[in-house]
Amino acid sequence: MAQLNILRYPDPRLHKIAQPVTVFDARIKQLVADMAETMYAAPGVGLAATQVDVHEQVVVIDVSDEGKNLQVFINPEILWASDEKRIYDEGCLSVPGIYDGVERPARVKVRAFDADGKAFELDADDLLAVCIQHEMDHLKGKVFVEYLSPLKRNRIKTKLQKEEREMKKKAG
Repeated sequence: MAQLNILRYPDPRLHKIAQPVTVFDARIKQLVADMAETMYAAPGVGLAATQVDVHEQVVVIDVSDEGKNLQVFINPEILWASDEKRIYDEGCLSVPGIYDGVERPARVKVRAFDADGKAFELDADDLLAVCIQHEMDHLKGKVFVEYLSPLKRNRIKTKLQKEEREMKKKAG
């Protein structure tokens, strides 16, 4: 296993649309393992392949307190979303240190494949529902800050670009 490099907003690669996985092989299993290791090390509760510059529809999530309940969603699709909405303070490994409220459906039903290519359906609510929707947005090239006002989004972009320049100065 290997830790992968997580793209940081506003990297344009975060806006690429992920393609469906068509072959469930050792490469996909390795990608899932590497993504899980990267997510746990970050630490985070979800990671989409887009965030590690792999533009395939692969998501790993673990919302458990112990970090021992890895869930894999390949080619996920939302079959149903509740009319009831909730606002959660979301964060993102590609937007480090930034948290803000995003309104999303409170419950969803999702269909996906696991790493072996076995189809499943899952009803999700609370943090898991939010996480599924957040990570699926990444697969569509959307980052959670795009739900925020243009003013907040520009402030976040400026802050992260400044941090990036400072990190390069220290490293260089």
